[in-house]
Amino acid sequence: MNFLRSFFASVLGSLTAIGLFFAILLFIISTTASLLNTPAASRPLQSNSVMTLDLKLPIVERPPAFDEIQQLLGIDEEVIALPNVLSAIRTAGEDHNIKGIRLRSDFVSAGWAQSHTIRKALKTFQSKGKFIYAYGDFFTQKGYFIASVADSIFLNPVGNLEFKGLASEVLYYKDFQDKYGFKMEVVRHGKYKSAVEPFLENEMSAENEYQISSLLQDLWFTIREEVSADRGFKTKDLDSLVTQNNTSLPEEALGANLIDGILYEDTFDERIKLRLGMDLEDPLNLATVNRVNAGSSYDSAIKDRIGVVYANGPIFYGEGTESIIAQGVFVETLEDLTKDDWIKAVVLRINSPGGSALTSELLWRAIEKVKQHKPVVVSIGNTAASGGYYMASGADAIFADPMSITGSIGVFATLPNAQGFLEDIGVRPQTVKTHPNALGYSPYQTLTQAFKNELKKGIEKTYDVFKERVAQGRSLDPEAVEKLAQGRVWTGKQALELGLIDRLGTLEEAIQEAASRAGIEVYNTLEYPQFEENLETMLKGISPSIEVYKPLEEWVPNDLLIQLKNLNTKTPFPYIQTLLPFELKIR
Repeated sequence: MNFLRSFFASVLGSLTAIGLFFAILLFIISTTASLLNTPAASRPLQSNSVMTLDLKLPIVERPPAFDEIQQLLGIDEEVIALPNVLSAIRTAGEDHNIKGIRLRSDFVSAGWAQSHTIRKALKTFQSKGKFIYAYGDFFTQKGYFIASVADSIFLNPVGNLEFKGLASEVLYYKDFQDKYGFKMEVVRHGKYKSAVEPFLENEMSAENEYQISSLLQDLWFTIREEVSADRGFKTKDLDSLVTQNNTSLPEEALGANLIDGILYEDTFDERIKLRLGMDLEDPLNLATVNRVNAGSSYDSAIKDRIGVVYANGPIFYGEGTESIIAQGVFVETLEDLTKDDWIKAVVLRINSPGGSALTSELLWRAIEKVKQHKPVVVSIGNTAASGGYYMASGADAIFADPMSITGSIGVFATLPNAQGFLEDIGVRPQTVKTHPNALGYSPYQTLTQAFKNELKKGIEKTYDVFKERVAQGRSLDPEAVEKLAQGRVWTGKQALELGLIDRLGTLEEAIQEAASRAGIEVYNTLEYPQFEENLETMLKGISPSIEVYKPLEEWVPNDLLIQLKNLNTKTPFPYIQTLLPFELKIR
């Protein structure tokens, strides 16, 4: 027995020592990396340098934690942060040593608004008298949209180019529900003709088709206008080219003037050398995004600050994470920023399809309290719809990209019901209760009329409050808000015309607006929420990870998963949702 105790004590001690060693080692690496990334330690780039911009990694809204460790160890990141990309393009435009950008945008894992923001930044870079050369083994439509800004575009001889127009596919579940006895009980306001109809119908209603078509046409207008301008097309000719759909092969794309050459990547680099007036034998002076950004740092001598709060993901009731918006950490963050005298303004970057109505109201209230002390400006990313727009509606100013998705001012409830499925497999729920309505909601039984009535009252109350928030925040007549509501989604450009936002612009422009409203010209920006740092987060992204296989998430559509996850919260009212009624994928 003593031997076993000694053995396990020894093992435990060894594991503890190893854990402490790695923690201390990572701390030293992190500190060293931070020191090496300061402006004093950064070296000027060589003359005739070219920044290499590879957009094939997933693009996220916020820089990942501890990316300085990855830079020091030379470990490739699994994601690329939009602010880092934009900062590098902006810095490269001002650096006289950088003459151009070597762009790879074969497959861009980003939203249309993010892609458009990158494209705008590249246009500004070109306006400094610098060049952009783009190369792809293939180009997806989104990748080509970004690449079309380039001075020259080159495609692999056996590559492919996708440029086909926009489409959105919505799944309908009524037959599935009828067949398997598992359905979503839907309670909605009577005027919502398209909201949650995938759970109620087998095919798309005319109203919903019109809504989505209007959205796609407006997004395509932006794509068509900008590609036409940069590639020298008349818009009608570009539309005709897309309709004919004969541009996928390299030879076809070249003949249609969508690209400028067909060659391999090594020959592509030779084209860049010729543009720089270099000998072909000499190596290119390539600078990565991280290298270009190395000189950008927090200036401790500047005391005025603007807090940029990133709100990404669906809205749930609870604590909140980097990918889930919830009242816990976000309300606390906003309260702290209100009390911080060095924070002169707050910019809220929202990228969310919405979710819990209760949480949306709690976040709206928190923003209202910040506004009493300092300016609050919202920047809409790819999406700030329903609950996402609820949060934004009271801000002092709202910015969005023309290709952002917003609006969806509507409320509904969906509740899973497995009664038919259980009956088929021989399961019978039995209930004992003290009062007629004591059970409330059960996923195993049909909703009672009394419960539906109570739920409908809650939905109508939430809808009225939602509209009040929009009318108050946007200084709109309540009747005008009703016409814009009813669950309708809008592009950023449409939202500007309707008065739902104030300006079309980027996150950087939203920050500048916040600074102007705060009356400051020189300032630092700090990112929030600041989640707790521990060994697990330090290791994230730089160590192998074990993924737990979740078969449900492999085949259940994302909009259904969000509905199911919302029910697994501690709030007594998880059913009432300010959420996009279906997952809107535009490709």
